[in-house]
Amino acid sequence: MILSVDSSAVTASVALTDGAKVIKNEFVNAGLTHSETLLPMIKSVMRGHSFKELEAIAVTAGPGSFTGVRIGIATVKGLAFKDHIPCIGVSTLEAIAYNFINEKNAVICAVMDARRMQFYNALFTIQNGAVKRLCTDRAIALEDLREEIREYDNVIIAGDGAALCFENIHLENAVLADEKRRYQNGIGVSRAAEHNEKISAFHLAPVYLRLSQAERELKLKKEK
Repeated sequence: MILSVDSSAVTASVALTDGAKVIKNEFVNAGLTHSETLLPMIKSVMRGHSFKELEAIAVTAGPGSFTGVRIGIATVKGLAFKDHIPCIGVSTLEAIAYNFINEKNAVICAVMDARRMQFYNALFTIQNGAVKRLCTDRAIALEDLREEIREYDNVIIAGDGAALCFENIHLENAVLADEKRRYQNGIGVSRAAEHNEKISAFHLAPVYLRLSQAERELKLKKEK
C-alpha cells in the first residue's frame, strides 16, 4: 500500500492505494489551508489501517506553492520518520499528467500559475496507458509556451493554472481539461510514484524551479 499526499497548490488531496486499487481518497479545493486540513485527511484515509502496513509514502515535492510544498514535505517526513517508512517524491506536473492515462493522441500541457503570466510547466504524451515526458519541469512565459505547443495537433491544458493559461493562449489546437481531471490529486501522485525511486525521509526535499518572492526581493536589494 502507498499513502499519497498533495498540498502543492490551492487544492489538497490524499489517497491510499494498493497497486491499481484505490482504497480511499479525499480531495478538497478550499484554498491554502493545508496546515489545518492535511493531517485530518490523512487520518481519514488511513482509518482501519496502520502506517506500518505502508510500502511507502508519496508526496508532490514541487513545483507549486512554496508554503504548500513545504507543508506536504514536512508532514510526510514526520510520518515516515516514526516508522522508518520509505518516501517517494513526485513532480506535481507529472501527477497532473497521470489524470489522463486513458487519453489517446494527445499532449498533456500541465501548468501551474507562477504569476506574471509565467507558468510552471511540463509536456507529456500518453502511450499505451503510460506517461511519457517531453521536457523537464520548468518555469516558462506564456508567449514561449504558446509557440512551443502550437506544433501539436491536440493539446489538453491541465493543472491549477489551466484556466488562466487557456484564456490567454488563444490556440485552436488546445482545449481546457474538464474540471474533474484538471487538478493534481493523490491518485495521480500514487500512479506517478510507481515509477519513481524510494528514498529515506531524511533525503526527501522540496524541488523549487525558482526562488521564492521573499528571496527574489532580498536578492534585488543586495544587487542595488
